[in-house]
Amino acid sequence: MSKGVRIARELLDQYGIDDPSEIPLETLIYGRDAIIREKPLSNCDGRIVFGNKKSIITINSNIEFEGKRRFVLAHELGHHEMHRNEIPVHFDNDATLQYFKNGNQETQANEFASEILMPSKLFLSQSERKRFSPELLRELSNLFLTSLTSTVYRYFDFGRHPICLIYSYNNVVKYWKRPDEYPHFLINRINLPPPEGSVAYEFFNEKKIYTKANSKQRVWKSTWFNLNREEDDNDTNFYEFCIITPKYNTVLSVIWEEI
Repeated sequence: MSKGVRIARELLDQYGIDDPSEIPLETLIYGRDAIIREKPLSNCDGRIVFGNKKSIITINSNIEFEGKRRFVLAHELGHHEMHRNEIPVHFDNDATLQYFKNGNQETQANEFASEILMPSKLFLSQSERKRFSPELLRELSNLFLTSLTSTVYRYFDFGRHPICLIYSYNNVVKYWKRPDEYPHFLINRINLPPPEGSVAYEFFNEKKIYTKANSKQRVWKSTWFNLNREEDDNDTNFYEFCIITPKYNTVLSVIWEEI
């Protein structure tokens, strides 16, 4: 068990919290001797300043979505709980809040935030018997009051249906995640553009964004995966669902095989 998950579970147990969505996150933060302030911030979404007795968490008031705001708050709380004796002040932006990690402290804070907002046992119970789809991700996002992006990463860790994730920025693939022992091998496109035929390619090259109703798009297996001699594009159906953030010019591609 990672440090971030362990500290989050200890905190939830200490306060007897089974479903964090039923308790305002701000209440938990105030109870941990931290003060929340909201104001416009340049080039960052959150900031924490550690004091001798209290920490000051500042949140960018220009954050548009409540789910992202909650994740930033939980992320900063993670820094408060784990790193207050290591650094006097810390800034977080869209990069440090991504699950494709940016160092040990960011990894720990992201894992803490995920466990605080979407406890693993509760997340599993709400998702394990439901068929995977973009609609399920939105349902879980609404249930836990979390961003769609953080919900996707949580599903990657605890969902029953294997999914692959590819993160692209400015038309360049930056990172990817593939489940352990996954039977298909992703083509390594790090520092290369997303492939033609992908939904990510359509956004970066054609500025195309699908509606919710059409967000599940079929793609050829060979678009993202290597095919061995026994495989064929028509063996099974593969789909791509993209979480697009035009403001940051980023795309998180969710790839899965229909079983």
